[in-house]
Amino acid sequence: MGIVNVTPDSFSDGGRFFDRQRAVEHALALVEQGADILDIGGESTRPGSDPVPASAEIDRVVPVIEDVVRWAATPISIDTTKAAVARAALDAGATLVNDVSALRFDPEMAGTVAAAGVPLVLMHMRGTPKTMQQGQIVYGDLLGEIAGFLAGRIQQARQAGIAAERIIVDPGIGFGKTAEHNLSIIHRLGELAALGRPVLLGVSRKAFIGQVLDVPVEQRVFGTAAAVAAGVLAGAHIIRVHDVAPMRQVALLAQAIANESLPAAPGRASGERP
Repeated sequence: MGIVNVTPDSFSDGGRFFDRQRAVEHALALVEQGADILDIGGESTRPGSDPVPASAEIDRVVPVIEDVVRWAATPISIDTTKAAVARAALDAGATLVNDVSALRFDPEMAGTVAAAGVPLVLMHMRGTPKTMQQGQIVYGDLLGEIAGFLAGRIQQARQAGIAAERIIVDPGIGFGKTAEHNLSIIHRLGELAALGRPVLLGVSRKAFIGQVLDVPVEQRVFGTAAAVAAGVLAGAHIIRVHDVAPMRQVALLAQAIANESLPAAPGRASGERP
């Protein structure tokens, strides 16, 4: 899953793709790099960020989605917590909703997703983006609490009419967690298999990588690669990243190691011996 932030203030690339044309060009470049899904968002969820009005979010993302679908068949995910934004994005051509609030912030979101019959990502988060890193961050049973939260949100989605097979879960790396929590989640990611749903993992360029390696955000590609490899080996099904081309290679090799087998022929380099 390739990230397209159409925002002025995202933690990693805020402002770089805020212009419509640049955002579309970036999205198409990620497709060329091998993105299987494009995740387009118009509101930053970095720690301490404030929400933006739905109208502003729509103005940011809908023109980009409309342009991208003219040029690429790659599925588009709308990264939003607002039902109005989700509806507008789906009407424009998006085919998946990525809700970091797990249906908690907008009572109309569950019905919107159910009516559209599209896949939904449910993510664990402590508090809101504004408050999630404030105060003492303590869990009595980290993976148990995350799994319990996600199980409850799956039940809520099911009760709203969203088919179980359309639900994806995300443990929410960096969303109300310390660096140590993030490391534990990646290491123990396989415990979420009990939920019976595909797992999305978003580790790209995040602060815990900087804390471990003591590097700024623009120098976290190698740390991201290590986290992606560990995540795939632990059972992640979807990897949400900024740097699609190198992380696709990392994920493919990690998956081959996990499966103890070579990938399908299209992923093999031409001219190499079997």
